[in-house]
Amino acid sequence: VTDAANRFVPGLGKEAFSLFEGGEQQQIRHFSMEDAPISVGVLLDLSKSMSNKIDDAREALSEFFRTANPEDDYFVITFADRPEMLADAGQSVGAIQGKLADAVAGGHTALLDAIYMGVQRMRRARYKRRALLIISDGGDNCSRYRAAEIRRLVQESDVQIYAIGIFDTIFKTPEEWAGKRLLTDITNATGGRTVTLGNASRLPEIASEISLELRNQYVLGYRPTNPVRDSRWRKINVRLNATASSEPLQVHFRRGYAGSPD
Repeated sequence: VTDAANRFVPGLGKEAFSLFEGGEQQQIRHFSMEDAPISVGVLLDLSKSMSNKIDDAREALSEFFRTANPEDDYFVITFADRPEMLADAGQSVGAIQGKLADAVAGGHTALLDAIYMGVQRMRRARYKRRALLIISDGGDNCSRYRAAEIRRLVQESDVQIYAIGIFDTIFKTPEEWAGKRLLTDITNATGGRTVTLGNASRLPEIASEISLELRNQYVLGYRPTNPVRDSRWRKINVRLNATASSEPLQVHFRRGYAGSPD
C-alpha cells in the first residue's frame, strides 16, 4: 500500500482490507506484516543507451543493498544483447558492488530474455519470498522471447517484480515508446509496480524506497470458497475499505493465480 508520494503506508489492520476471488468476497484468515528475509534478483540494463546513466544505477543498487535485511539472498543479471549472470547468490554485497564497478554499457536491450532468466533462476532461490528488480531505460529490441510469453510466465510464477524505468521525454525508437507499458504490464501482473523517472539522478532514492517496500508488505491469506480444482485462472482483487484512511492510497497486489488440479 502506497500513498500519493509512492511511500509505503504502515499501520493498517486486517479490517482495512477486502479480498475477492472471481468477484466473490473471501474471508481473510491470515494477516501479518513482517520483515522476513527475501531472495532478490536484480536485472540491470547495460545497453548502449544506459552509458550516461550507469553511475546513477550503481549508486541506486548500493542504496538498495544498504536498506536490505542482512539475511537477504541476492543475484545480479546484466543484459544488453543477451542476459548474463554477473553475480550469483552467496556472494557478499561488497563483491557484487565490485563487479558492478567494472560493468560497461553497450549493445541492444534483451529485457524479456533477462526476465526469463531471472524467473528461472528464482526456482532455486533460498527463500519463499522472491522478487526481481529491473532497472532499465527503454523497451526490448532483441529478445528471443515475446512479451505475451513472459507475461504468462510471470503470472504463473511466485515472483514479485518491480521496475525502475528511466524514460526520456522524447522517444528515439518505437521500442523506447513501448517500454513503459511493457514494464508496467509485467510488474502489475505480479503485484509489483513500475516507477518511471525522467531524471536518472533520482535512481538511488527510488531504489531505497522499493527496498523498504519489499520488506514492509501486508500478507493476506484465505481459503477460496470455490472448491473446484482445475487449471483455470483465478482473478484476485484487493480493496481498501473507505474507513482505512482519509487520504487516497494505492493497493498493489497479485492479480490472480492458476488453480492447481492436484
